[in-house]
Amino acid sequence: MHLVGHSLGGLLALRACAEGELPPGRVVCLGSPLKGSAAARRFAGMGRGGEVLLGHNRELLEYGFDRWDGEREVGVIAGRVPLGLGAMMGQFDSDNDGCVTVDETCLPGIADHCAIETNHTGLLFSQEAARQVTQFLHKGCFDHPEA
Repeated sequence: MHLVGHSLGGLLALRACAEGELPPGRVVCLGSPLKGSAAARRFAGMGRGGEVLLGHNRELLEYGFDRWDGEREVGVIAGRVPLGLGAMMGQFDSDNDGCVTVDETCLPGIADHCAIETNHTGLLFSQEAARQVTQFLHKGCFDHPEA
C-alpha cells in the first residue's frame, strides 16, 4: 500500500509507518517539512492564535523527525517557487515553496529527493509532481534529468 501525503499529510504518513503495521509500499511526501518547519515555529510564537492554527500536530509540524529509519522507501518532492503565506509571514534564507524550505524537506535516511518549479499548494496540481510521484512509486527513485 503506497502512501502520498502533502505537507502535514507526509509527516502523518511517516508517523503512521513508524508506529503501525501497514502493508508494504513506498511513501512520497510533497512539500512536507520532515525536519520541522521554521514557519510553524514562528506561528506558534504568535501566541494562542498561532497555536490554534497549528492544531493537534503542532510538535510534529514544528520539529519533524531527526531521520528516517523505517523500512519503507521514502521520496520527497519539494517546491522552489516562493509564493505563499509563509513567505509573507517571515523571511526565508534559502530555496522554498512559500511555506517550507527545500532544506526542511531533506531528511536523512530517505531514498530520494527532488525539487521542482512550483509553490507549496502547486505541488498538488503540478503535472511534474504527478509524473515524479508515479516514477517513485514504480521504481523507488525520481527521474533526475541531466542538467
